[in-house]
Amino acid sequence: MEARAWCQAAAQKLSGGIGSKLCALLNVGEVEKPAEPGAKQPPQTAAGTCGCNKSCNCTKAAVVFSDLYSTDLLPATDGDTKTMTFLQEVVDILLAYIVESFDRETKVIDFHYPNELLQMNNWELQDEPATLDDILISCRATLKYAIKTAHPRYFNQLSTGLDMVGLAADWLTSTANTNMFTYEVAPVFVLLEYVTLKKMREIIGWTDGRGDGIFSPGGAISNMYAMLLARFKMFPEVKEKGMSSVPRLVAFTSEHSHFSIKKGAAALGIGTESVICIKADESGKLIPADLERRILEAKQKGFVPFFVSATAGTTVYGAFDPLIAISDICKKYNIWMHVDGAWGGSLLMSRRHRWKLDGVERANSVTWNPHKMMSVPLQCSALLVREEGLMQNCNQMHACYLFQQDKHYDLSYDTGDKALQCGRHVDIFKLWLMWRAKGTIGFEAQIDKCLELSEYLYNKIKDREGYEMVFDGKPQHTNVCFWYLPPGIRYMEDKEERKKHLHKVAPVIKARMMEYGTTMVSYQPQGDKVNFFRMVISNPAATFEDIDFLIEEIERLGQDL
Repeated sequence: MEARAWCQAAAQKLSGGIGSKLCALLNVGEVEKPAEPGAKQPPQTAAGTCGCNKSCNCTKAAVVFSDLYSTDLLPATDGDTKTMTFLQEVVDILLAYIVESFDRETKVIDFHYPNELLQMNNWELQDEPATLDDILISCRATLKYAIKTAHPRYFNQLSTGLDMVGLAADWLTSTANTNMFTYEVAPVFVLLEYVTLKKMREIIGWTDGRGDGIFSPGGAISNMYAMLLARFKMFPEVKEKGMSSVPRLVAFTSEHSHFSIKKGAAALGIGTESVICIKADESGKLIPADLERRILEAKQKGFVPFFVSATAGTTVYGAFDPLIAISDICKKYNIWMHVDGAWGGSLLMSRRHRWKLDGVERANSVTWNPHKMMSVPLQCSALLVREEGLMQNCNQMHACYLFQQDKHYDLSYDTGDKALQCGRHVDIFKLWLMWRAKGTIGFEAQIDKCLELSEYLYNKIKDREGYEMVFDGKPQHTNVCFWYLPPGIRYMEDKEERKKHLHKVAPVIKARMMEYGTTMVSYQPQGDKVNFFRMVISNPAATFEDIDFLIEEIERLGQDL
């Protein structure tokens, strides 16, 4: 068993008996196997015991957490040992969860309905403090019912997997607990953001990596930043005078684009009706001829086109819009071109696949989410901007209590005033440390493997009985979209009746996946197409065998429908 081998190695290599404690926490080899696949439950260990299963001198054994409270930990006097022991206990819980997450014999999810989960544990907040023993119990309960997003058979979202170096970086970031607004409070993190953003701009293709950028709380905010900058670039007076000072603005994006484009327009006061959706072809790519036609229509109505958002890797189909043709149109009509590469931008790291983003170097701005295909722990999203200084001019408010002009260092490293936020989380260290650990070639190999797995899935099911592809041709990204047709509806002659039944298949199979806990895959309708599975692969732990398991599991769970 994989977990057993890991524990045996850990017991030999880890200091302080941590390896032995971890094996005891996991009860490796002692858990009775369930009748249903993947039904092994996480074992429990009593708080306040060292878990060695033998007499020892561990400091943990001397601490009784049921008698302690958070006020007994640092900065309390003589709180050092209690703090270290408590945190070691937490680390043991986390290590056990990590090992379980990669064990294919464990469930991806221990599913309960919301009302059940609320009743099973006391989640309510109280006036009186809980003991540290209760706190540890809460930690275990939280992870027991959490989705194991690192599990090799978790395919539900675009962000999957768990990188150990990224996790270590996240722990360090929380320990440092600082803010990204000035160099004086985050010197190393500010410099790492500067270095990493420059490297990302170089990879996009901007000369010498010149330009600007920032890490933001997700791709939706990065896209909104881009729209904000495009509006300011065309009408800088809007910053002070508001939307009443500018004509009716209109933006353009694909009908397959992410909902954040409309949401950003709503938040900025531009309005969702001012976002014009452009037709996509059968594979999900924006049609440039329709874009130009709609731009001309808008101009004839007196509207001002100011923003085009092309998508590099659409959420459902994984399609890449034709960036060169779109950039020609944007240049012709003097419109800001943004590329939403939240999902597909990481393909720039792959020499085999970066051609899918040809023309991205002509964009004014690019969204790129390393927390997706690069498996950086959530959250890690960057907005890259070609014009240097534009973000600062657009967003700065000169708060004198943060951005004093007479500081004794280079003020260009006080990056906070170009952000919409004041408090900004340190997202850079996870990406930077992983990049150091893997190198660019390591990320490239990881991305290429995921795309290879998606092609393997496509080739296995495209001609397999009971499967239909949602669109013709090999997928461009790791998105594989398909219908599974149970035996009972494969030969229905009434097309409308068949369509009605097929619409219900994916939701039922997904519900059964969650109840058994064996795997998770997303589904959705698209336009006039009824519910279909959207398989995405971004988890570095996934293998060809996991793809085979998925196919067999879908058939097992859906054969009676």
